[in-house]
Amino acid sequence: MSGGDATPDLFCDQLVRRFGSHAAVDRVSLDVPAGSFFSILGPSGCGKTTLLRMLAGFDRPDAGEIRIRGERMNEVPPNRRPVNMVFQHLALFPTMTVGDNIGYGLKRRKVPAAERRQRIARVLEQVGLPDLADRQPAQLSGGQRQRVALARCLVLEPTLLLLDEPLGALDLKLREQMKVELKHLQKAFGTTFVYITHDQSEAMVMSDRVAVMRQGRFEQVAAPETLYREPATPFVAGFVGDNNRLRGEVSRREGELAYLRLADGSEVCGRIAGDALEAGATADLFVRPESLMLSPEGVSQLRGRVITTLFDGANSRVEASAAGHTLFARLPQDGSVGQLAADASLNLSWDPRRATVFAA
Repeated sequence: MSGGDATPDLFCDQLVRRFGSHAAVDRVSLDVPAGSFFSILGPSGCGKTTLLRMLAGFDRPDAGEIRIRGERMNEVPPNRRPVNMVFQHLALFPTMTVGDNIGYGLKRRKVPAAERRQRIARVLEQVGLPDLADRQPAQLSGGQRQRVALARCLVLEPTLLLLDEPLGALDLKLREQMKVELKHLQKAFGTTFVYITHDQSEAMVMSDRVAVMRQGRFEQVAAPETLYREPATPFVAGFVGDNNRLRGEVSRREGELAYLRLADGSEVCGRIAGDALEAGATADLFVRPESLMLSPEGVSQLRGRVITTLFDGANSRVEASAAGHTLFARLPQDGSVGQLAADASLNLSWDPRRATVFAA
């Protein structure tokens, strides 16, 4: 596939799917360029699985349109769409060998035996399992079974590969390993991946773009770094990564910055996002733990007291009470953190451009 093709591999326009009076998917639009890794991220019940089922053809939209490479798919049954799907539980045939599992779809399509063998061998080489064609699924590790499930789909050369939380059943260490492998495989095959997950780490590590979904709608669609650094809504700010939230009243504005007066009289500052803010409005400021710095008195934006300090490898996680809020800071192990005993006073500051202010 070529990423230069002007027609997106997937285009959806104002998709709606209702169950009774409830809109599980509510006017969702998206386009996914050829050869990209696109993730749909959201909490359980937000509508992401319903959306994926519509893309696969297992469910029909009540309104809107689905196009794959420019062709309308609304009425096309699942077995005639250029789409394959990897499920969380993989669904490998336990009595078939790895090679037979991978070749099952090719056999159903009546691909000649000699060509089947060539394509199976080629895809096994590509997924890093060249010598396992004769193994049974029960003889494989969790990561190997995962790659067999991917190979079984990729050997059919689909336009889209849909992945429904495929790493959810793996242990933490293997899940971390497979995140990197999935990204490498997607690039190697050039197949367009549409991946759904509730795990923000998976979406952020692997994706070219991520759609954050809430209550049937997309809150923001952007590159992972943009979602993290420039959230468009309070939900995205709170859902993607760790964040501290401070609520106050807008005391003044200076260009793109808003100053908030907190309940104890402290003043904090951040970049304005979302709706326009006027003086006197109630607003929330979000600032990430790694953006907080220890500052000498007189430079800080907030003064507080340490609740606890936790060692976390290269960093320390400091929990502090300040201005009636509980804040978490992620601070480097530079010697100063070790002196922060419980109930010690501290001063916290941040670059206002790395904090975001929304209307409450």
